[in-house]
Amino acid sequence: MSAITIAAIAGSLRAGSLNRAALRAAAELAPDGVAVEILDLDGIPLFNADHERDHGFPPAVAALRESVAAADALLIATPEYNFSMSGVLKNALDWLSRGGAGSPLNDKPAAILGAGGRFGTLRAQLHLRETLLHNRVDLVASPQVMIDRASERFDERLRLTDERARSQVARLVAELAAKAGDRSAMEAPAAG
Repeated sequence: MSAITIAAIAGSLRAGSLNRAALRAAAELAPDGVAVEILDLDGIPLFNADHERDHGFPPAVAALRESVAAADALLIATPEYNFSMSGVLKNALDWLSRGGAGSPLNDKPAAILGAGGRFGTLRAQLHLRETLLHNRVDLVASPQVMIDRASERFDERLRLTDERARSQVARLVAELAAKAGDRSAMEAPAAG
């Protein structure tokens, strides 16, 4: 299997974001031959269809779209704000979903994880799954990684230390890489 690239986005802009820390754990735990590139959503303007129509995609949005399009798969870490995903994440997905058949989200292999409170990010992940249906995103079904009581699962350097959570994250990244690899194999031109 050739190298698999996974674009990763966290739905939080906080410097101390546990969801961004969970993505760093995913990069650390990725199987050999799998690279996880964490993208930054800071600087993505609020979605405005008038601006898109009159000026195209703003530079930060164009760069995000190019990174997601170039990757074999997408990994999303979502916090839970008021029983849903964050506005930052929804805004990024609104920009990424644009372009009809040219959207970088269309049919993209993807996986979701989240670090949150008592129930992890259960409600946010449900809303996120529903939102991603719009572009037929090909989601990994299992494992569903919801790091509950996340503040207890990371150390002071924001390293994921909980062995159960680390195992789940490693399995999720491996499943996502396998799904992306299967898709790449299907799309590769036949030899001969």
